[in-house]
Amino acid sequence: MFPIVRPRRIRNNEVMRRMVRETSLSTDDFVYPMFIVEGTGVRKEISSMPTCFQESIDKAVENAREIHSLGIPAVILFGIPDHKDAEGTEAYNDDGIIQRAVRAIKEAVPELYVITDVCLCEFTDHGHCGIVSDGEVLNDPTILLLAREAVSHAKAGADMVAPSDMMDGRVTAIREGLDEEGYTDTPIMSYAAKYASAFYGPFREAAESTPQFGDRRSYQMDPANRREAMKEVALDIDEGADIVMVKPALSYLDIISDVREQFDVPVAAYNVSGEFSLVKAAASMGWVDEERIMMEILTSIKRAGADIILTYHAKDAARALGG
Repeated sequence: MFPIVRPRRIRNNEVMRRMVRETSLSTDDFVYPMFIVEGTGVRKEISSMPTCFQESIDKAVENAREIHSLGIPAVILFGIPDHKDAEGTEAYNDDGIIQRAVRAIKEAVPELYVITDVCLCEFTDHGHCGIVSDGEVLNDPTILLLAREAVSHAKAGADMVAPSDMMDGRVTAIREGLDEEGYTDTPIMSYAAKYASAFYGPFREAAESTPQFGDRRSYQMDPANRREAMKEVALDIDEGADIVMVKPALSYLDIISDVREQFDVPVAAYNVSGEFSLVKAAASMGWVDEERIMMEILTSIKRAGADIILTYHAKDAARALGG
């Protein structure tokens, strides 16, 4: 009459719940994104991303110290230069905003692992991720510049480079460029399955990288496609990617899971700006418990198979975890 098997038996005590928990979060899982601008003493809150800032290098160094003190092992840097042009020349300027930021952070906090985003969109005056001709983003000329950018980041001291452009063959070009310059030990974390998502809106304010015409659907993936992601990931691994990333994370948990099942490499997932901002907006209205929903989202990304989570929640999550 009454059940013999009672799953609730191992749920009714917090100690037991912890003991049988299948997925655990750690600060070691997190990478914190940072937005670097020119100037001194600049710390400008991003209106669509509360608690996130555009920071000058001196303020970014202060932030890096705090991030490290919380036990977060790594940051990823995005640069906003004063000068933009059609070829994004500041992206591969050895004295550019990202290159100087890398040197300053590594000098101040050498234990913090510094990853750099490799793309042209923040550096071009048209806002696209590559060279544009007659309204078309050109693949092959772009990957040559991306390789130059990655090498300049490695020269500055970046621990890892992360190409986010979605050009075909860019991992090969970057790997060859790094190896030719002696940076054979610099790993590549490729944005392997990056979708043309509406969840990037707040980021484009933060990075000042909104396309001035058209959109990025000719090079970023169609959100409706699942099998295509496996092809993109396989190509990047064959070209030498050490870690592959799925972006965004929350609406693409199935893709994270598929990648984890099919490939034996570390998997990263980017909990992107729109996902972050939705939580912040709902919490500000009192509609959700911000800490609980933040931790539930991050746990779901980890449960789906991500080894590394790039997230704007990293500092708050580290504090919640006791960092």
